[in-house]
Amino acid sequence: MRRLLKRLCSVPVATLILAGSGIAQRALTWQEVRERFEAANPTLRAGQIGIDESKAQEITAFLRPNPNFTLSTDGTQIARYKGVWQPLTGTQYATIFSYLHERQHKRELRLESQQKATGIAVSGQADLERTLVFTLRMAFVQTLQEKAILELAKENLVYYDHVLDVNRERFKAGAISQVDLDRLELQRVQYEADLQMAEESLETAKIQLLMLLNDRTPVVQFDVRGNFDFSSQIAPLDEVRQQALEVRPDLRATLQSIEKAKTDHRLAVANGSTDPIFNGWYTYNPSFNNPFAHQTVGASVSIPLHIFDRNQGEKLRTQLDIERTTKLAEAAKAQVLSDVDSAYATVTSTVTLLQPYKDRYLEMASRARDTIAFSYEHGAASLLDFLSAQAEYRSVQVNYLNLVASYMNAANQLNLATGREVIQ
Repeated sequence: MRRLLKRLCSVPVATLILAGSGIAQRALTWQEVRERFEAANPTLRAGQIGIDESKAQEITAFLRPNPNFTLSTDGTQIARYKGVWQPLTGTQYATIFSYLHERQHKRELRLESQQKATGIAVSGQADLERTLVFTLRMAFVQTLQEKAILELAKENLVYYDHVLDVNRERFKAGAISQVDLDRLELQRVQYEADLQMAEESLETAKIQLLMLLNDRTPVVQFDVRGNFDFSSQIAPLDEVRQQALEVRPDLRATLQSIEKAKTDHRLAVANGSTDPIFNGWYTYNPSFNNPFAHQTVGASVSIPLHIFDRNQGEKLRTQLDIERTTKLAEAAKAQVLSDVDSAYATVTSTVTLLQPYKDRYLEMASRARDTIAFSYEHGAASLLDFLSAQAEYRSVQVNYLNLVASYMNAANQLNLATGREVIQ
């Protein structure tokens, strides 16, 4: 009775565990993987903090100089009059205010320079995301590839087990020898090894993907899904090149650097100008004989003499920096076009290799395997022919899956070169 109650109580618990496991094992699409990556990847989040820091520096760049306040005393006499000490007799009090006035829009230029630095930081963050998404997509494709290879290994093992069952019956009937049966049994080791290697490779690919997602989900509870195939439809090269020139964030950052260099040069010229200091004061001096001179006010202006240009080096440096960033922008543009052309050539070449597989080779390999297997089972083909057909079928299927993965990686490379997903 106790055993029966124990079994009945364990049923709901097991049901809940299985239900929870089913929810955790829901395969994620590429879009879901990317959303999780953008929300949780620590490198991306650190880059976003860097943008916020640059925005905070805009506040500092636009600060006004603070006025100065000075309180001073002078003329204090320690005197004794008619036996009474008067320690503050004749003390003069003065309060002075001074303020530095920045000319030639220095504050505005500092703010403009920092705002452009923030724009460069934003472009740098977009470029960081571009490269990290490329790595993420590589890991995603690797996982899909290993899943496809695992399914192929399972399929081959099931098919070969069926062939073994048939040939065991043939052996019992005396149609084949013990040696031939042993050779067939030994060949199964290869298919078992393929299955084990595929499972290990899939687990490794999932671990890499989980690392990029900063996810602590157990590997057995994590899975992805997607279309593991290729498409021969590719946008024209000129269109892809134009898109790359428009959206590549690293190229945009170099163009923004040119504008910032121009602003920095204007700021260097402005910093070379003199800034006057305005002073104003109020004094109280009770020791004056003139009763109307006890309290006075005054003002002055201090203007530095611009005899030596102490900013000429910075003016020259910023002028040269404009030329340097312009050359770097030209180099970046050439690199963008080179990246696009190279990735585009790889994609088209891979499609050229894949198309015959899909049109002919896969069907031919499957037909040859089934025909040789049927002939061997009826004594019309040798064991060597049968094993050779099995190996050829396995080789063609694996080559096809590897080529599909190469195509998806090449498409990912083209997306990286373009700066956007031109191939989904």
